[in-house]
Amino acid sequence: MRNLVKLGAIAAATIATAGAVSAGTLEKVREADELACGVSEGVPGFSNPNSDGDWVGLDADFCRAVAAAVLGDASKVRYVPLASKQKVLAVSSGQVDLTSRTTTWTMKRDSAEGVDFTAVVYYDGQGFMVKSEAGISSAKEMDGATVCVTTGTTTELNLADYGRANNLTLEPVVFEGKREAVDAYASGRCDALTTDMSQLAAFRSGFADPSAHTILPEVISKEPLAPLVAHGDNQWKDIVTWVVYGIISAEELGVTQANVADMVANSTNPNIQRMIGSTGDTGGFIGLESTWMFDAISAVGNYGEIYERNLTATLGLERGINAQWKDGGILYAMPIR
Repeated sequence: MRNLVKLGAIAAATIATAGAVSAGTLEKVREADELACGVSEGVPGFSNPNSDGDWVGLDADFCRAVAAAVLGDASKVRYVPLASKQKVLAVSSGQVDLTSRTTTWTMKRDSAEGVDFTAVVYYDGQGFMVKSEAGISSAKEMDGATVCVTTGTTTELNLADYGRANNLTLEPVVFEGKREAVDAYASGRCDALTTDMSQLAAFRSGFADPSAHTILPEVISKEPLAPLVAHGDNQWKDIVTWVVYGIISAEELGVTQANVADMVANSTNPNIQRMIGSTGDTGGFIGLESTWMFDAISAVGNYGEIYERNLTATLGLERGINAQWKDGGILYAMPIR
């Protein structure tokens, strides 16, 4: 009996400790009445200040969606620009509440660097960009090339792996920040620039003559990009994860920024009713109001709307594998029920 009492006390203490940990970030965000969200130093289409100084892009919109779900106000985001080498540490150290910043979900980061990834918001892959005048049509023609690359990223390892696998000598020219790498490539310090394909398209769009630069066809890696949070805060991880799934589900179910209010009053689809809070209380599962997804969708729209305004309209990126699973892509949200 004594052992049972002791085990019960230990179990109760463990549960209490877990509860205290899991409530941490949510309480912190509510007390501050703002979400500190780590973003890039400027990647068009993903997170970049516009001419008015407002942060826009797919990653920035997911920051706004989380703020809307948690605080009921998408404007309550403090954007924190982070260099590549800072994007994981800023989360694990508590400098930011989450990072939504073109960050690849890898085993090492997820298991050994004090962070947890949530849900993929963009499926990408690494590639190369070269000057069109070089006449190169394949990455396998780049033997002996110098390649601008950013330190503290998966890109460095992928570059080395690709060179070894294809018997190519590729000389990395390493920079602390992405902008420095892009500027060095543009000025001719390197023969090529390597990063995610979406970012290559973003940076090429910013050049005076985009046609002077060619993105080569080879995709040399898998780069699933996802927001990340501090390890051990299970409730906060659930909140960010399910906001992402909710935004993806909204597109699948046909719920948009324009019609979400009408859906509350008139939809008879049980999946929609649960998601936007007209029946049940899914928000209660994660410590939020029943209107958590209504607020998020009202603020930023569904995944397709976010993608269209930030990636298709500005960069010309088609959906490809980032289309919904029912449309031939691999975008798939877990069920909200």
